[in-house]
Amino acid sequence: MDLAIRNRAYWTERAPSYTEAVATNVANGGRQLWWDILAANLPKGEHLKILDVGTGPGFFAILLTEMGHEVTAVDYTPAMLEEAKHNAGPLADRITFLQMDAQALTFPDHSFDAIVSRNLTWNLPHPEEAYLQWYRVLKKGGRMINFDADWYGYLFDESKRVAVQRDRGNVQEAGCTDYNAYEKASEMEEISLQLPMGRYDRPRWDVDTLHRCGFREIFTDTEVWKITWDNEEKVNFAATPGFMICADK
Repeated sequence: MDLAIRNRAYWTERAPSYTEAVATNVANGGRQLWWDILAANLPKGEHLKILDVGTGPGFFAILLTEMGHEVTAVDYTPAMLEEAKHNAGPLADRITFLQMDAQALTFPDHSFDAIVSRNLTWNLPHPEEAYLQWYRVLKKGGRMINFDADWYGYLFDESKRVAVQRDRGNVQEAGCTDYNAYEKASEMEEISLQLPMGRYDRPRWDVDTLHRCGFREIFTDTEVWKITWDNEEKVNFAATPGFMICADK
């Protein structure tokens, strides 16, 4: 099966579970934490035009719309867009939802004041193409904010594999829900073996790539997960901590 088709089929099946994951994060106080992080790092100004790339269940799109911004939310998977529209409730009419490939955006140049993304770039077959596209559609002076992690680096690095196994033991010891123990876990591992990001040193690779794409004033926060993740996430993913990258055009 073609990798893109296989990947979309996976995310189609997983879509409802991502709504549940966001609901859990919100219940644990995550909504305000993410609101504060986004507000602190967006460009200055009200009513910004913002592109949420890989919106998934729509969490960022909803928060940014509540802040008063004009949001366009794109995702490659129609099922994720349906989840996002449902989750947005009465805000759905204020958000533009579009099915689109993050690596081949169809927007005109200089369309957005900001681009946000969360847990997407690790899953792309051509991540540098995505960063080039994001640079293209940003206005001059605009900012890209990307949250991600080295989710599947353990498939290519023995020390990372050992650390992830240690996480699984810590989850059991703490009596937490094991976020890696789900029916399709092996399917995503097989897909990730065909994707490039697990082989890269992140976020160093991202910083170097963003420079090549033309971005400036690039900075990373490798401890943002300590603020935005709840306790169960921290136990589950200690070996794969989340990071934030901001880059200006």
